[in-house]
Amino acid sequence: MPDRRSVLVGAGAWGLLSAARAPQAYDAVVARPGAAAPGGRRYASLGEALGNAPRAAGRPFRVWLGQGSWREKLTVTASDVWITGEDRQRSVLQFDAAAGLPGPAGKPWGTSGSATLTVLAPGFRADTMTITNSFDPAGEGRRLSGQGPLGQQAVALMLAGDSDRAVLRDVDILGYQDTLFVDHGQAVFDGCLIAGTVDFVFGGGAALLRRCEVRSRVRPGGPTSGGFVAAPSTLRTQATGLVFERCRLTRERGVGDGAVFLGRPWRPTRSFAGQRYGDPEAAGMAAFLGCWMDAHIAPGGWTAMSYNGADAQRHWLQPEEVRFAEWKSTGPGAAGSHRGRVMTTAEARQLLASLPG
Repeated sequence: MPDRRSVLVGAGAWGLLSAARAPQAYDAVVARPGAAAPGGRRYASLGEALGNAPRAAGRPFRVWLGQGSWREKLTVTASDVWITGEDRQRSVLQFDAAAGLPGPAGKPWGTSGSATLTVLAPGFRADTMTITNSFDPAGEGRRLSGQGPLGQQAVALMLAGDSDRAVLRDVDILGYQDTLFVDHGQAVFDGCLIAGTVDFVFGGGAALLRRCEVRSRVRPGGPTSGGFVAAPSTLRTQATGLVFERCRLTRERGVGDGAVFLGRPWRPTRSFAGQRYGDPEAAGMAAFLGCWMDAHIAPGGWTAMSYNGADAQRHWLQPEEVRFAEWKSTGPGAAGSHRGRVMTTAEARQLLASLPG
């Protein structure tokens, strides 16, 4: 694997990952009563702190999140909000909404509405914390308004709206179905853990997942039930989608050999002249570069995904019709005849040089 520092020189990268972590003085400190904390105005909840973030872009609004399980469902609407946790596993933001569960107005949350943390503004950063959707599809399935698997989508983190230049470092992002929704802008995930079952890294945004652990979890309904890591909906006009660089694709105990696909192409349903059907401009892009894969990865690597066509018929979008690629995959799951394209070293270097870092 080439050294990214040499690859990215002169590439116009953001340079955000090399920036220093937040200083010891903070604009907002979220901590339990009596808990030791750094200097800064104290708040009883993260939502209260975020409510005081200035709306006008300027310097970063730095938030320190102390240890504890903070059950809050939050939306970041201010630019340049930076959240630093006290402890990666003990500073936990969690909520348990799912697409099929009723929200405050009595209507189902829907996939987008289920997110524990939604970021709608540019310049967001988080490090040394956990963001989780704690919905339990096995224990809470009876509460769903849909039937069978419908309604189990439960997003932990969603990047949407005007989100751009988001950076998350040393963050655990946990859920089951649809854990991480990167739907807009560019984002970097460095040294993070992303865990889930079905389409748990998905969306139309551009994301670099660098040196992350991507952990497949056991799906409710059977210890060897299959899963899917990535479900990109990248538009044809967008060169880059979901890129996994030097990641480790791991599994929980109970996830069977060959049970999980690297990805499938998602074609979201949109409205066109009064009709609703799968967006024909969605031709997902995903690449795994220099990644280690355990034996739970399916021999075919990639698989198809269905969508509703303009003719009101159900169609299948095949991996060969979109932009799925690998480069120097290793590990027991790298064996087999993967359906995605194998990139050349020159192509991989070019792709890496185009990414933020």
